[in-house]
Amino acid sequence: MSIDTSGPAAALARVAAIQSRFAVMAPAAPATAPSSASTAVRAGGATASPATASSATDGTAPSFDAVLGAALSRVEDGSATGDVGARALAAAKKYLGVPYVWGGTDPTKGLDCSGLVQRAYRDVGVELPRVAADQARAGTAVPDLAHARPGDLLAFGSPVDHIGIYAGNHTMVVAPRAGKDVMVEDVYRTPSAIRRIGDPGRVAASSGATFSAASAGLPTTGSANLDAAAAAPWVPAQLRSVFAAAAARYGVPAQLLASVARAESGFDTSAVSPAGAVGLMQLMPATARGLGVDPRDPAQAVDGAARLLASHLERFGSVPLALAAYNAGPGAVQRYGGIPPYPETQQYVRRVMGYAGSAA
Repeated sequence: MSIDTSGPAAALARVAAIQSRFAVMAPAAPATAPSSASTAVRAGGATASPATASSATDGTAPSFDAVLGAALSRVEDGSATGDVGARALAAAKKYLGVPYVWGGTDPTKGLDCSGLVQRAYRDVGVELPRVAADQARAGTAVPDLAHARPGDLLAFGSPVDHIGIYAGNHTMVVAPRAGKDVMVEDVYRTPSAIRRIGDPGRVAASSGATFSAASAGLPTTGSANLDAAAAAPWVPAQLRSVFAAAAARYGVPAQLLASVARAESGFDTSAVSPAGAVGLMQLMPATARGLGVDPRDPAQAVDGAARLLASHLERFGSVPLALAAYNAGPGAVQRYGGIPPYPETQQYVRRVMGYAGSAA
């Protein structure tokens, strides 16, 4: 895949992408046609804000910089996106300085850690359980802090006895303890659970990201629960139930998991790559530790890989991008806005998708 990053066409495409990303809409067409191309480029507008209200009322189109600035300010608090977590984080920050009170749920009097979490999500239309241990089971699992997004819940202890809202850059908004106020502080220890809360109405029922073979863009055999044994006869018999169990647990299609294993290790459970990736699913040791699995144990390795893929599927919304994130890391996919221009990653995605396609 070649990427043209220079020239006027690329520049115009980038402008269009930015406008689309931030929901910048063009204003009503003026009575007379624009006098130049530059006028047309500057004609992107949005709902009037204080920064653009004067231009909206005096008949002149706001500048693109003004419109983009207004859109960016909306994105910072999550209002320009459907990201429930980002909006809950913004809501939680409104309570900075509220004193910690054990059992507190009223911000005018005080909040405890789970009271803060419940209140912030209630403010954006999501009802969570009252206590931290129950909140730590809501939503969908995130494998480790490296995959966490602002707004995710960070739970601590086993059993869970503390919880906060991830704020990015290894910080969290939390009501820490008696004598302290709601504050932003460093994530000072490894969370025992990280949970991502979805849209209202999905929280109670969701225990993990759910993707059918059809919704993932993979072929199906007409069965609602695709059996890896029937769909992919090249899967070793002793591993078929392992893929099926992880598929049922996390909603990632069994043939996708089997295809990843085939591409990663050729189903060799003892494989070790030159880079140090281990086992059937070729998990790096640090990733395996974050997931709490032994990469040499097939069942644990597939379980961990399924959680990773479910997280990538939820984040990026497509199988090719999820596979690219599995191979090159989610940061690379985010940085390039798609499959990174690495030959190894591009070949990997094609290979896995080819295996998955042959499974039907």
